[in-house]
Amino acid sequence: MTQTDKDRVVIFDTTLRDGEQSPGATMTHAEKLEIAGLLDEMGVDIIEAGFPIASEGDFNAVSEIARNTQTSVICGLARAQIKDIDRCWEAVQHARRPRIHTFIGTSPLHRAIPNLTQDEMADRIHETVTHARNLCDNVQWSPMDATRTEWDYLCRVVEIAIKAGATTINIPDTVGYTAPVESSDLIRRLIEQVPGADEVVFATHCHNDLGMATANSLAAVAGGARQIECTINGLGERAGNTALEEVVMAMKVRSDIMPWHTGIDTTKIMNLSRRVAAVSGFNVQFNKAIVGKNAFAHESGIHQDGMLKNAETFEIMRPEDVGLTETNIVMGKHSGRAALRSKLKDLGYELADNQLNDVFVRFKELADRKKEVYDDDLIALVTAGDSENAHLVIKSLAVACGTGGPAEATLVMTVDGVEASATQTGDGPVDATFKAVRELHPNAARLSLYQVHAVTEGTDAQATVSVRLEEDGRIATGQSADTDTVVASAKAYVHALNRLMVRRGKTGTDTPEISYKDVS
Repeated sequence: MTQTDKDRVVIFDTTLRDGEQSPGATMTHAEKLEIAGLLDEMGVDIIEAGFPIASEGDFNAVSEIARNTQTSVICGLARAQIKDIDRCWEAVQHARRPRIHTFIGTSPLHRAIPNLTQDEMADRIHETVTHARNLCDNVQWSPMDATRTEWDYLCRVVEIAIKAGATTINIPDTVGYTAPVESSDLIRRLIEQVPGADEVVFATHCHNDLGMATANSLAAVAGGARQIECTINGLGERAGNTALEEVVMAMKVRSDIMPWHTGIDTTKIMNLSRRVAAVSGFNVQFNKAIVGKNAFAHESGIHQDGMLKNAETFEIMRPEDVGLTETNIVMGKHSGRAALRSKLKDLGYELADNQLNDVFVRFKELADRKKEVYDDDLIALVTAGDSENAHLVIKSLAVACGTGGPAEATLVMTVDGVEASATQTGDGPVDATFKAVRELHPNAARLSLYQVHAVTEGTDAQATVSVRLEEDGRIATGQSADTDTVVASAKAYVHALNRLMVRRGKTGTDTPEISYKDVS
């Protein structure tokens, strides 16, 4: 089938906005800029870079992303309030192609939050969309919780938004409530019945509470939507958003029944997936579609035999289609900087010289402790939380433990550049180490997650540790890797504390209470 504009599906990535709203998924300013750059390179049409009025940090990130992005439309989120929209425009106006995305909750449950009648809300929508369009010629409007909004009222407010100048109408399934047949029917009926609907782009934004986000998004496209809102790895509030990699590859693999296409360079998917997992602290589950570690693994004898004879027997896409290299050349202590650069490039990581030098030093340290360094070891080195510009940095750690008594940990750490040491005992080496950290940096953060898994096989395998901390409603996740599990634990704990300090900085006195945080 010939691909035409009507078959083109626009990819709207909201990893930096809805994805970052996942509890504990805070990204630093530099990480946001890096992810935005990777999304731009991959061919994402629209990047929702953040919620500019939420904090100075969000405003600055959106503004800088807008200035630096080469191709993608840069979008900011705004509630249906004039001050939100003005702040959003201040941030995105620097982009080559800016967009304002404004929203309000239209279902009975969400209308009760601002305590507006249907008529009052209709007036608010007309006023705010009109204001946004006077600032920017690319305006997206969303009726939050659209799938639970009364049909007649949904049609009414969509028509108002179109007449006020919205160029994209997004229909969010905010709580993951709908099913594929409803998703398709809802979009189709809106296009058929709302005056002016044929002159705008309809979008779908689905959550995965019932595990149907991908199916609902593709069904909406079948109903006439031509924009899918999604995130890398399906990151997002609660059960997450539609996963970019799933909808893009579904359309690519099943073009026979889904005759639509995107502008995404799918060979960059795996690198982006790994990088988002690292900066967010949310590991990808092994059996995750497309990007999971086991997505292209085959263990049963029947499957292995079939794969050896013909890969298509049990694989519907090639690993290289998503940027996964099949080579697993072992690196060792005699491998040089050039070999490391080449290997990392094969894995999807092109590092600047200073970044390469840092990874090379840690690679050599690892190679001295580990006989063979595999691809996954290198990925762990690149993606583990770094200490650059960190408030807390571990200098050394010594632990004594065994069956004879309580474990003892002696920790040397710099706190804002000042070196200090502490010795603590505890119920095991990790407990003692965490107590030593708390002595040097007193805090009330509660440990809500401590998770360890081996990166590769063998007794000399690197351990990747994830730690999640909660403090006064703020959540931060840290991650680190080391052949010593206790050292990895300490680094992950400190990484989480550093992120928690960033999180504190995002909630200053100039930050309004964002009650409509999930447009999703």
